[in-house]
Amino acid sequence: MSDLLEAGAELEKVATGSIWAEGPVWIGADRAVRYSDIPNNRILQFSEASGELSVYQENVEFTNGRTLDLDGSVIQCSHGRRRVERDRDGVVENVVDHWGEARLNSPNDVVVKSDGTIWFTDPPYGIMKPTEGHTGELEYGDNYVFRFDPRDGSVVPAVIDVETPNGLAFSPDESLLYVADSGASPPTGERDPARPGGHSIHVYDVFDGRLCKNGREFVEVSPGVPDGFRVDEHGNVWTSSHDSVQVFDPAGTQLLRIPVPEKIANVCFGGDDGRTVYIVASTSLYRIRTTVRDAAALLRAK
Repeated sequence: MSDLLEAGAELEKVATGSIWAEGPVWIGADRAVRYSDIPNNRILQFSEASGELSVYQENVEFTNGRTLDLDGSVIQCSHGRRRVERDRDGVVENVVDHWGEARLNSPNDVVVKSDGTIWFTDPPYGIMKPTEGHTGELEYGDNYVFRFDPRDGSVVPAVIDVETPNGLAFSPDESLLYVADSGASPPTGERDPARPGGHSIHVYDVFDGRLCKNGREFVEVSPGVPDGFRVDEHGNVWTSSHDSVQVFDPAGTQLLRIPVPEKIANVCFGGDDGRTVYIVASTSLYRIRTTVRDAAALLRAK
């Protein structure tokens, strides 16, 4: 057992019934985990207090990843609407859906930096997989990570050299941005040979809080590809893979592997003390107790 896990911690399945569960976030006010069931086009919510799973919303246009904004509202990615949107108590509004004249592809995962800027990945899954959105065109011809600044409405590419950007997260001091590349099996079926990697997490130095430079491979994740992940208060990366949650320290050394009996999409920290890791994996929601907390949640609390 790793000291990252609470003594006696065991993986527990707490809910099931999805086709492909994705995009979990802990809603502290509700003591609940909210997540997507993408092919069923609905959002589910698991109550930690009651142990019950409920349907939060249906016909949601294939939402995927989500996070909390600084004000506590939910920022989520919509494949179907090809946008990043805000859900405030069930009222959903557009945040960003274009870069210049071009529509976004299908925003996949999202993080909010401590300065209020919204960073999101934009692969093409929602316009190329009929079960995850609507058929469409790559209007700007690529797959980027974008930075949206709500203060002036600017949308700028932050990372352009990842084949199929997926999950993303900042280091605890926000000096590093980690980006998952799920391009080992890109939606088009073909990889760009000029782009390295394919099932790795990449890391970038962040300058002036907005410029990403010095991109390099952080770790190669196997089996499968990295999808969603989180960074804990000590800078360790908790990532999905085909068969386990894998934890790497800031130097890229694997510290822990938590086997999960289904293919994993994403994770989030939650619970009243922030030390429960919730895992969305194919049809089900799992959890396990840890000794650490989410770095982003601690920044929001300051």
